[in-house]
Amino acid sequence: MPNNPLTRRHFLARSAGAALSTPWFLTPALRAAMPQPAAKTALEKSLDGYIASYMAAMNAPGLTLGLTDAKATVRTGCYGFADVDKRIAVNQEHLFQIGSITKSFVALALLQMRDEGKLDLHRPVLDSLPELPIDERFGPITTHHLLTHTSGLPDNLGVFMGDREARLVQGFAPGAHFHYCNAGFDILGLLAEKLDGRPWRECVQARILAPLDMNETVGVIGAESRGRAAVGYYAFWGDHVYPRQGKLAPAPSLVMDDTAGCIASTPADMARYARMLLNRGQGPRARLVSEESFALMSTPYIKANNFSETASYGYGIAVDTLDGHKILRHTGGMVAFASSIHVDLDGGVAAFASINAMQGYRPTAVTEYAVRLLRAERESRPLPTEPAIANPLELDNAADYAGTFTFDTELGLTFVAEGKRLFLLESEGKRIPLQHTQGDNFISGVEGVFAKHAFVFGRAPGEGAPPAIQPDRPSSPSQSEAHAKPGPVVEVSYGPDWFVNANYSGPKAFTTPPEFAAFAGRYHSDSAWGGDVLVYVLKGKLTLDGDTLHRIGGSLFRLGDEEWMPETAEFLRVFENKARILRVGGQDFQRVEVD
Repeated sequence: MPNNPLTRRHFLARSAGAALSTPWFLTPALRAAMPQPAAKTALEKSLDGYIASYMAAMNAPGLTLGLTDAKATVRTGCYGFADVDKRIAVNQEHLFQIGSITKSFVALALLQMRDEGKLDLHRPVLDSLPELPIDERFGPITTHHLLTHTSGLPDNLGVFMGDREARLVQGFAPGAHFHYCNAGFDILGLLAEKLDGRPWRECVQARILAPLDMNETVGVIGAESRGRAAVGYYAFWGDHVYPRQGKLAPAPSLVMDDTAGCIASTPADMARYARMLLNRGQGPRARLVSEESFALMSTPYIKANNFSETASYGYGIAVDTLDGHKILRHTGGMVAFASSIHVDLDGGVAAFASINAMQGYRPTAVTEYAVRLLRAERESRPLPTEPAIANPLELDNAADYAGTFTFDTELGLTFVAEGKRLFLLESEGKRIPLQHTQGDNFISGVEGVFAKHAFVFGRAPGEGAPPAIQPDRPSSPSQSEAHAKPGPVVEVSYGPDWFVNANYSGPKAFTTPPEFAAFAGRYHSDSAWGGDVLVYVLKGKLTLDGDTLHRIGGSLFRLGDEEWMPETAEFLRVFENKARILRVGGQDFQRVEVD
């Protein structure tokens, strides 16, 4: 039976009858009054109209934009608010954190050192940094492996942990898989400092920022630049799923010199950076890297589906195609900022955009559309129409999920479809609109109501397709499964609660190791990168925020269904039959007993 049968406790005092929760943060009136640049050309009008719609749909407070071709900056634009409370408009001088786009800066600095004869990309990194706390049980890690996210190391934010015995442990042989790894680029920053003989902030300033006249950019995020920074925002409810128009709150200020993502910049400076990439390493006065090194940077070494189905990864940047053109692209996600860059090497145009909020998405659609507009204008073709912005409340196959799901005589869930919309029927006849997130997953569209978890539907096998709620299956389907005809929906889970409909024919009883009771609970970290995580049992499997934990041994579990996955979660300090600490991603989360 369900671990915690659904009851009225899941419904908070707020009414569930509204169609979609009204933003508490950016009201319609405030959204209408948001500043935006004056549009003069047809291209600018098309782009600005799209950005206005995009920001409203995605609940973005502010956005900064830089466009360039190979010769000069085409346009910089500022939209919305850098500080919502004070109604301060975004301006050209506001710093926005570019996140993981920093990785390409790290790659360029190291490639410069390669050009200078200081670095062999295929030499084991422990030769230069022998005291690194890493376990190379599957083979030596080189700079090449770190630059391409193929080292086998876990995606920790940072290398050094408080436990002096803790080490980053490989999960697979270097080069065997693409596994995004922030810790790897932290190591590369340490390597750059060692080879260059100066701190990263001085290294990047001398090697990249100054030669490109990026005079407003800072190489590390610190207190000294806080006065120039836009206010960053993140979800107000840290322990809730985030609906598209959810409430936001100012995030705490960040101090960060981790080279996985420590640069903050302006739109004009990022246009200068993108222009150097368009010119394949050529700066305004001299080359930053040799043609050979830029070719190494822009080589597609390994498939990187994190970015797109067609993307591969080079050195510190993804290599992809757009409309038949070779492009370099990357995104950047910070605690309270999200960024995107598109560099069309064949078309000779590039775009950068950043928003001062983190709600789980990046402004990739903006930079991609901007590049298509710029290219069409250069080629004297009609400007492309605005791309559609998906309405999360609408789904063509909403009817697939309609029906009643129960477990024995316990309270169940009833979903009703109305056209393309799906609703959860509340016991008093009120309807909760559901937002589609991905796959067969939905979340409540009313803030504060059914806000702890997503609704995850599962299907019966249909022409090769496995059920969605199948903890032992990889989350990424095979090529044959991806094109298989999906079977009918037969089950749904909401956190630890699990229900089936009349078409379900699978098992209903599951064996749960008794010691899992000590691990289940809520854990919290005060780190800006931490927050709340929930651990619970679903269908006999221990689950962390919806991801199945696979036991390696004792209280150590693997995060991720692939056997080579290096991410782990470990439950520590069991006291009175409750683990008091959860260590995941190199961070310690403390158990908290709150509702």
